[in-house]
Amino acid sequence: MHPLVSSLSTLSDEELNKKYSELSKRFSQAHRFGPANVIPQLQMIMQDYQAEMQRRSAKALEDMRQRMDKDGKAFSNIIDIQ
Repeated sequence: MHPLVSSLSTLSDEELNKKYSELSKRFSQAHRFGPANVIPQLQMIMQDYQAEMQRRSAKALEDMRQRMDKDGKAFSNIIDIQ
C-alpha cells in the first residue's frame, strides 16, 4: 500500500471508481506532459485502488454464492449427471 493513500475500505464504490478515474486521467497527463518521476508513484496508487476494487468484487461474488447455497439454488443442484 502506498503511504499517501488512506484506507480505501471507507470509500463507497462510487467514490472509489471516481477517484480511480481521476487517477487514470492524471496518469495519462503525466505520460504526456509531467515529470517522469511521478509516473511510478501514480502506478503504485492505481494498483492499490485496483486491488480494493478486486477485493470488493470477490467479496460480492462470495456473498452471492453463499446466498445461493442457503436458498438451495446453487449450481451443484442444477445438473444431475448420475
